[in-house]
Amino acid sequence: MAGEPQKKQHLSALVGYTNGLTKPASLAAAAGVRSGPVGSGAAGGGGTSKKLVIKNFRERPTLPDNYTRDIWQKLHEAVRAIQSSTSIQYNLEELYQIMIRSIFLFLDRTYVLQNSMLPSIWDMGLELFRNHIINDKIVQTRTIDGILLLIERERNGETVDRSLLRSLLSMLSDLQVYKESFEQRFLEETNCLYTAEGQRLMQEREVPEYLHHVNKRLEEETDRVVTYLDYSTQKPLIACVERQLLGEHLSAVLQKGFDNLLDENRIADLTQMCQLFSRVKSGQQLLLQHWSEYIKNFGTTIVVNPEKDKDMVQDLLDFKEKVDHIIEVCFQKNEKCINLMKESFETFINKRPNKPAELIAKHVDSKLRAGNKEATDEELERILDKIMIIFRFIHGKDVFEAFYKKDLAKRLLVGKSASVDAEKSMLSKLKHECGAAFTSKLEGMFKDMELSKDIMVQFKQYMQNQKDPGNIDLTVNILTMGYWPTYMPMDVVLPPEMVKLQEVFKTFYLGKHSGRKLQWQTSLGHAVLKTEFKEGKKEFQVSLFQTLVLLMFNEGDEFSFEEIKMATGIEDSELKRTMQSLACGKARVLNKSPRGKDVEDGDKFTFNDDFKHKLFRIKINQIQMKETVEEQASTTERVFQDRQYQIDAAIVRIMKMRKILSHNLLVSELYNQLKFPVKPGDLKKRIESLIDRDYMERDKDNPNQYHYVA
Repeated sequence: MAGEPQKKQHLSALVGYTNGLTKPASLAAAAGVRSGPVGSGAAGGGGTSKKLVIKNFRERPTLPDNYTRDIWQKLHEAVRAIQSSTSIQYNLEELYQIMIRSIFLFLDRTYVLQNSMLPSIWDMGLELFRNHIINDKIVQTRTIDGILLLIERERNGETVDRSLLRSLLSMLSDLQVYKESFEQRFLEETNCLYTAEGQRLMQEREVPEYLHHVNKRLEEETDRVVTYLDYSTQKPLIACVERQLLGEHLSAVLQKGFDNLLDENRIADLTQMCQLFSRVKSGQQLLLQHWSEYIKNFGTTIVVNPEKDKDMVQDLLDFKEKVDHIIEVCFQKNEKCINLMKESFETFINKRPNKPAELIAKHVDSKLRAGNKEATDEELERILDKIMIIFRFIHGKDVFEAFYKKDLAKRLLVGKSASVDAEKSMLSKLKHECGAAFTSKLEGMFKDMELSKDIMVQFKQYMQNQKDPGNIDLTVNILTMGYWPTYMPMDVVLPPEMVKLQEVFKTFYLGKHSGRKLQWQTSLGHAVLKTEFKEGKKEFQVSLFQTLVLLMFNEGDEFSFEEIKMATGIEDSELKRTMQSLACGKARVLNKSPRGKDVEDGDKFTFNDDFKHKLFRIKINQIQMKETVEEQASTTERVFQDRQYQIDAAIVRIMKMRKILSHNLLVSELYNQLKFPVKPGDLKKRIESLIDRDYMERDKDNPNQYHYVA
């Protein structure tokens, strides 16, 4: 202002006017104010009010000599006093009256507002302060160094003056030098700090502790943004922490601790890992890859080891439940995570063809079999639902069907099913999953059982009209051969009473259903025998083979193995299992000589008159109803044969429709149509077989192309 003398007179008037607002009495005459009573207050004694009139100065006021120099000298001394914490000779009111913003407040509110090109006094003051003070290299360097030092100390755990940091950084922001003067250096130092810290702590700490530290650092930096940093710093600051503490160490964290966390089912730590990895680019993708590999590796250890077959299905169910819980809690039901889990289960469970399907069928049998008191109806339903989830991952569902059908037949025929409702529920689940064709034979088995009940009601009425109904109560199940598993008929020697009763039933049944043929399956028969020991009367629930053996002791006291075999006609291996159940099990109805767990040729057997048991009706373990290695192999072989027929039928169906087809296209079509896993070599064998049988032929010029033979 010292360089603009023309403005001094005008500004002095403003100074006088402004001061006049503070001290109206002392400047009233100078400002040309006519004073007098104002208003109607008590001091005026109730006089009438008068207007306050302000007129222009008659003479333009002038500033005192050396005004500017003296004023700046006062301000200079005041600022120095503040910085050095010393006293000053001027009173605060005097210093306040020369504050620039107050002086020019009226000018800001009138003149500057009407001229949009002019900056406000505040903005002009900020610009001057920025240009002459903050942009000074020494001032700026020392200021920023001091701020960064305080932040470093805070990061190291010391307590600092946050209000001072907030004030300084707000000043830089208001001066619009925050980014270039502070933020760039701040982010560089932050990057260096967390680069070194990440490398050091990854070596020193276990994964859970490291992740906890990362989370703590992220919370601290977020709090700094809220407390004293500019909001614009949040994104690059947090990105820096995430990059240096997480992004640079993703693979190391996963390799060092991910599998351990999953093995130990540490849900809280896994949840934190998932949350942190989702913050970093490619973090979630890398995490999900390791997740998939873990499921495959862990699941493979369950499936491929034959020694663990006994517990395979339960281990799979437990593993699936654990995985589902992790997906729900840690991964927040992430869709990619769920899909990867399904793909991984499907991959490892089919690394061992057929066996998982067989064992799942047997596991269902154990749950649906009578005597299973482990679960209520509701719990059983939930168990079956879980089993069905595992079942969905299996490719060879025809293997499951074969073993399930065989076990279902035993449950139905021997009355070992725990619940008809549970059986029907399982059937419904299979039908929903695999379609009506898959369950049609199984449904036929239930239909046969229901029809058999009706037939037996009629047969009992028929027997009441017979002259000699006999003392044996006969129950027959009529099985449609196409629905049930294939049973090898076994000719045995039945007592005359049984033979006679069979003939009576045959006459009755064929009289109602002409043109049908009955084939008796003795291996599925069972009976209830009444006997008397020294202890008293007992009833035995036994197989037909056990029945034939025990009935022999009505005619004699001791029989050798060979004599029993000759009298009953039971096949050698089957008879040994039968004798073992009667003489070597818990309920020893017969005594064996010599003693031992195994039955050999030459062993002799006597009736055990001293037999004791706490129950009246005793169920002797029906050895013949247990699956033998031969039966298991037979079931698997039948599945294999069925697959050959299905492959042949599919090849003929495709060639009949396409007429001419290359080998590769035919194989591709077969893969799409067949519902079980098949190897290219197997398909090639079936194609060769059909060529030999004149269903198709090779092209004369191109051996890799086939023609359908009509």
